[in-house]
Amino acid sequence: MKRLLTFAVLMLASSVALAHGPTRQKVTETVTIKASPDAVWNKVKDFAGLQNWHPAVASSMVTDGSKIGSVRTLKLKDGGEIVETLESYDESAKKFSYRAKDGGALPVSNYSSTLTVKAGEGGTALVEWRGAFYRAYPNNDPPPDKNDEAAVKAITGVYQGGLANLKKIMEQ
Repeated sequence: MKRLLTFAVLMLASSVALAHGPTRQKVTETVTIKASPDAVWNKVKDFAGLQNWHPAVASSMVTDGSKIGSVRTLKLKDGGEIVETLESYDESAKKFSYRAKDGGALPVSNYSSTLTVKAGEGGTALVEWRGAFYRAYPNNDPPPDKNDEAAVKAITGVYQGGLANLKKIMEQ
């Protein structure tokens, strides 16, 4: 009986160890901008226009404008590239979502994101940028540049950098 119990404990421990892999990570960043929601939406709504307000983006090429299914290829100022597909677009809700199966220049995979502009207090705009993703390295024991922390840090940096620059542009 003692051997059977020992065997069962060892089997359970090994199955738990093997079950550890990437977990879905989430990042949400917001900024309040002293501008009307309509003015801010007009700046961010163009799926082909990220380079007009994000400081890391050099250029953006799209296949079909801001229509669902359009694919954009972002060329980054540091030489990297990201390819994303527009999944949803709601002009009246001032919101769109996009997805990238491969993170490209980012240490993520299976990345999806939503950008929303809402009315804030006192005529301001509240911009929310949120995303969900997995780290780039799908197996156990990822290298430091492809682990969960690196993925969260990269996406947080993208969102914070973009939102800070958008605020700066819109409040000039």
